[in-house]
Amino acid sequence: MGRRNIDVSGHALLCDEHGPFAPSRPSTAAAAAGGDVKQTMNQTPLYPLRFEPIYQYRLWGGRRLSDLLSAPLPDGPIGEAWLLSDREDHRSLVAEGPLKGKTIEQLLKQSPGQLLGKQAGHFTRFPLLLKFLDVSKSLSVQVHPPDWHMELIPAGETGKTEAWVVLEADAASRIYAGLTPGTAADNLRGAIASGRVEDHLASFTPKAGDGVLVRAGTVHSLSGVVVFEVQENSDVTFRLYDWEHIDPATGRRRPLQVDQALACVDFSKVAIRPVVPMGVETTPVTRERLFHCDQFGVWRITGEAPFPVGKEGTPRVLVCLSGKGHLEYYGADYGFGKGDVVLLPAVVGVCRCRPDGAVCLLQISLPKGSIIP
Repeated sequence: MGRRNIDVSGHALLCDEHGPFAPSRPSTAAAAAGGDVKQTMNQTPLYPLRFEPIYQYRLWGGRRLSDLLSAPLPDGPIGEAWLLSDREDHRSLVAEGPLKGKTIEQLLKQSPGQLLGKQAGHFTRFPLLLKFLDVSKSLSVQVHPPDWHMELIPAGETGKTEAWVVLEADAASRIYAGLTPGTAADNLRGAIASGRVEDHLASFTPKAGDGVLVRAGTVHSLSGVVVFEVQENSDVTFRLYDWEHIDPATGRRRPLQVDQALACVDFSKVAIRPVVPMGVETTPVTRERLFHCDQFGVWRITGEAPFPVGKEGTPRVLVCLSGKGHLEYYGADYGFGKGDVVLLPAVVGVCRCRPDGAVCLLQISLPKGSIIP
């Protein structure tokens, strides 16, 4: 993923997901991001930042993430690749360039204005966690608390709303999201004891390309799929049921948290279905909005012609689902390929994506409000 000098001057006005913007120059974007000249001169300027994936063992995982990512998988069932993480135990590292080896935490502390722009000061850590999931066996039936359920959320954490984009699925795949009508705490507790939880779960057979928004408080599970996941940066999960799984690493079943889970279940959430993409554009590429909520926004962009990405004075994250190409920014080329995640700091603003053939990218926005646990 090398760089080479190019000439990107003279571009016409470009559009991102919110409207027209011109390609940014560092000085212009720094001002929009609230950075000052002294800070920019004394620190390594930020640029489009590609990160290394962090693989995670999961008893329900498989080996299919090797088809998405170039970094070799470790042995065993690998259920998750953390693409961009600011968790204390697993922090993402910049993959290349002058800032190679720096963590997202270090960048946020050293250059908050350059990184987050007008959102600097709203977050004590990067507010999203991005993953690929290979769910070869069934994920536990689980629920995450909403932000307002503070008595169930440990200090330093938040609630967790998340969303999936399905990358691989077949006739045996299943997504469980929401409950069947009439399900209440008492009969769900009884179903857990009798092993008949599935009778109370709304579900459907997914297909590649489906987008599913799972708001905090929604009971959910997955089986037989590979998905991209965007979520609030939280690790609060309560298991209701685990399909009688035995963890090979311990030889035991994993613990359940039934009381906590039932306390935060939203029993009005029934039959969650794939979203209908909104705001579809077809020129010069297809651009559609999959999710837009308080916690994040996600747009899917597909095509072969050059197109703009990013937004002036605001951070964006790109995830390449297929294909490869280059990002042109201020006289340099930044390569990306299938499975890569690239953070566009606020100081970068808008840059030009030049695909090498057909490409599919997700472009992700951060929460607008303050998230300070």
